[in-house]
Amino acid sequence: MGRKKGIDIEIDRLTNSIVNVISGEVFETEFNQVSKKEIRKKDWLFDWNKELKYKGNDVYKMTTVENKNIIQGLVSISSDNNFIFVNLVESAKFNRGKEKLYEGVGGNMFAFACKTSKDLGFGGFVSFISKTSLIEYYSRILGAQRALGQRMVILDNEADILINKYFKKK
Repeated sequence: MGRKKGIDIEIDRLTNSIVNVISGEVFETEFNQVSKKEIRKKDWLFDWNKELKYKGNDVYKMTTVENKNIIQGLVSISSDNNFIFVNLVESAKFNRGKEKLYEGVGGNMFAFACKTSKDLGFGGFVSFISKTSLIEYYSRILGAQRALGQRMVILDNEADILINKYFKKK
């Protein structure tokens, strides 16, 4: 985990699943483990094939239920002493910046980490290392708390808020 310089993803707004910026249409999302052959290196800022090699990391792709072939974002998580650690998270390039296609991608991936934590019996607890300049931002947007240095945690109440926002009860 010491290789990371800190999470740096835009949480544009918390939405229900992801929302098309142009039409306002909401798309339900799903997460599945990603394979090396699904990741085209040129489409991402980070080297996700390298991330797939780290023992203990599980790398998931986020897609819409309607189109499972287009990856909206990637998240690498690992289980660590009764919580989920977010190693790396990235929105697809078409979901970044002013010309993005969907809003809610970053928040959705953190909600997935919280849901995974809850499903594993960890109470929704999630931790990650933030870039220093984004600590207040993640505190305000995700309800994350600063633990030590750049380490942040999302506790059970905030995790429930994210889970309920992004994942409809089935």
